[in-house]
Amino acid sequence: MGDGRILAIDIGRGTQDVLVYDPAQSIENSTKLVLPSPTVVVGRAIRGAAAAGRPVHLEGSCMGGGGSVAAVRGALAAGLRVTATPSAALTIHDDPERVRALGVVITEDAPNGAAVVQTGDYMEGELRAALSLFGVEYPGQVAIAVQDHGFSPHISNRVHRFAVFTSLLEAGDWDLFALAPDPPHPSMSRMRAVLAAAPGALLTDTGPAAAIGALLDPWVADRVEDGITLVNAGNGHTLCFTLRGSRVCGIFEHHTAALDTERLTGYIRKLQAGTLTNAEVFDDGGHGAAVREAVGKTPVAVTGPNRQRLLPGAWQAAPCGDMMLTGCFGLIEIWKRRKAGFV
Repeated sequence: MGDGRILAIDIGRGTQDVLVYDPAQSIENSTKLVLPSPTVVVGRAIRGAAAAGRPVHLEGSCMGGGGSVAAVRGALAAGLRVTATPSAALTIHDDPERVRALGVVITEDAPNGAAVVQTGDYMEGELRAALSLFGVEYPGQVAIAVQDHGFSPHISNRVHRFAVFTSLLEAGDWDLFALAPDPPHPSMSRMRAVLAAAPGALLTDTGPAAAIGALLDPWVADRVEDGITLVNAGNGHTLCFTLRGSRVCGIFEHHTAALDTERLTGYIRKLQAGTLTNAEVFDDGGHGAAVREAVGKTPVAVTGPNRQRLLPGAWQAAPCGDMMLTGCFGLIEIWKRRKAGFV
């Protein structure tokens, strides 16, 4: 276990939030970074190459899409050639035929003159360099959260992701920590790619990590045993739980861009009442919903970068006084349970 220090990295659509956890010092004095997410970094590299009129070759591992895939589409629309290795092509889609239909050529070899862009969620080299500039030793223990839809080449990744969530909950007696197994669910290809780059790391999903982190907010902790509604309003997804303690009473997930205050509040009310259906959320373009029991009207707490836009009247959860590190704090709690054996 070394000195007990843990590097927690919460990788979202817009940012990667980094915490160097050291049990020997207060959390307020921990080293913390909020940096552009890997998909933003890769997207910028692709757009830079396209602006210079160069073809682009992607090589590396499967990683989060978002900005990187949008940049690929932009390069293709500009008439530039885009190639990708088979593993890097998984970033664009699990089905290689869908990747080829987009116009991307799947090949191991970079064309002459191409800008080679490395794909991958775990930016170990860059993080080591950044920390070393300030004399911070890189921890030997690493916990990473990514948003993984899982490998689903022939069915909707929305269906697959939410089916994994519900299967984990059912197998784990609907405990919130059941959504953070170690090792991760075998179909989680993005997590497996990160784990290959960081052997021994804890890998989990960003949504449950944020919810577990939010439980550390004192206001939330005082109310959770009687029932609470927790919302993580991320840049890409919004994930909502109704809870009694760590027991999940209901869950739904939607795309943040499709929600406003009125729509989200309506979903929350139905989840609390136990009447929200999976079909209702999925048919609206979201991932799905599952209800074990009605929790009734409860206090609502929200975390995540879109919290003020979507739920300005809810409690703005900020565990340890730092909302942007909510997922990192959750990763530390998961580590203590999964790796250190704490209960």
